[in-house]
Amino acid sequence: MNTITESNLRLTPNQSSQHTKRSDMAPTFTTIKSTFISGSVQCAATLRVPLDNQGEALPAILMVHGWGGIQKGMTKHFYERFLQLGYAVMTFDYPGWGDSAGLPRNRINPWQRVRDADAALAHLKSSPLVDAGRIVLWGSSFGGGHVVDLAAQHPDLMGAIAQIPVLDGLSAVRAVPTLRMLRFLAYGCADMLVGPVYMPVLAPPGKFATFSSDGGYAALLQSEKEDNHVYDNRVAARSVFNVAFYRPIKRIKDIRVPILLIGAMQDSIAPFSERKIQKISNPNVQTSLLDANHFTPYFKPVVDANLAIQAPFLTNLLKQHNL
Repeated sequence: MNTITESNLRLTPNQSSQHTKRSDMAPTFTTIKSTFISGSVQCAATLRVPLDNQGEALPAILMVHGWGGIQKGMTKHFYERFLQLGYAVMTFDYPGWGDSAGLPRNRINPWQRVRDADAALAHLKSSPLVDAGRIVLWGSSFGGGHVVDLAAQHPDLMGAIAQIPVLDGLSAVRAVPTLRMLRFLAYGCADMLVGPVYMPVLAPPGKFATFSSDGGYAALLQSEKEDNHVYDNRVAARSVFNVAFYRPIKRIKDIRVPILLIGAMQDSIAPFSERKIQKISNPNVQTSLLDANHFTPYFKPVVDANLAIQAPFLTNLLKQHNL
C-alpha cells in the first residue's frame, strides 16, 4: 500500500483545490481539478478526496459517464456515498464535452470513448493520493458498456460496477420506433454530408431527441437544478450510426475481476437481459435488478435503493483486497 508524504500533496500548476462541505449529511471533502491528455485533446478531471484522510493513498473509483453525460450532471448522489465508504472519486469529461477541449463538440464514438476512459484511468493511477492497486471502474448507461470493455482489458482492477448499462447497442436500436429511427438516419446523413448537424440529447415525451422516454427530460431539468449547471443539450447526429455496432456484452466472458451489473426492469432505452448475462456463465459477474426506468436510478428515492446495492459490493471489494 502506498503512503503519501506532505510534499506529495502539493498540486501541480494545472490543478486547483478547494474544501467542500454541504449543510446536509454529505461528507466533507477536498476537490482537486486537473487535466489529462487523450489523443491530442486536453480533458478536464475532478478528484474528490475525504478530508479525514490521514495521508494514506486511498482506494479510488473512476466514474465513466453515459451517452450525453458530463461530470457536473447526475453524479453527486454517487460520489458523495462513495466518499463516505472511504474511496477517492474521480470524474472527467470526454473530449468535446463539458469542460474538456476538443472540436467538433458533442460527438460520440464509443470505441474512442473507451480509449478516453482508459486515459482517464491512467491519470487517476498517477495521483499520489490514490492507491493504483485498488481502483474500481464505475459506469452508467453508455458508460456502463465502456466499463465492461475496460474491465475486460484490465485484470489489475479491484472491481467494476455498471448501472443501467448499454450492453448491446443492437438491442437498444431495435427498441427505437421505426419513424424515429428513420429521422435519426436522415439527420445523421446530413451531419456526415454537410454538417455539423445536431439533435437534442433529451426532450419531453413526443418531441424529437435521442431520448424522449423514461422521464429523461425531467431528469435533465432536475439535474440542472440540483447540480447548478446549464447543460449543452445536443449531440452530433452522426453519433447514432455507431450504436448498433457497439456490443460490449461480447466482452463479459473476458472479465477477470468482480463486476456488478445493475439493470432496470422498466428501462426502454437500454433493455437489460439478465438471462443473456447469466448464460455467459462468468463467475466474476454479479447481477441485480431495480424496479426503475432508465433515469430514476439517478435520483431519490430510487437512487437510495440503487446505492444500497452498490455500497456492500464496494465494501466487500475492500475487505477481499485486504485479506
